[in-house]
Amino acid sequence: MLVLTFLGMIGAPQIILIIAVVLLLFGGRKIPELMKGLGSGIKEFKNATKEEEETPKVEKEKKD
Repeated sequence: MLVLTFLGMIGAPQIILIIAVVLLLFGGRKIPELMKGLGSGIKEFKNATKEEEETPKVEKEKKD
């Protein structure tokens, strides 16, 4: 229950604090590389999800 309460209280000051901590940990030069990696990971995940959805349809058509 405590986790849900904490998640409900995230506002602008908390987001700014999180961004500042990320900048301190990774530096300004690493962040574009991290975002690029994150974007490609999300893209691969979406492609894998689409493949999983299409696979049963193809197998079902072969059975008919």
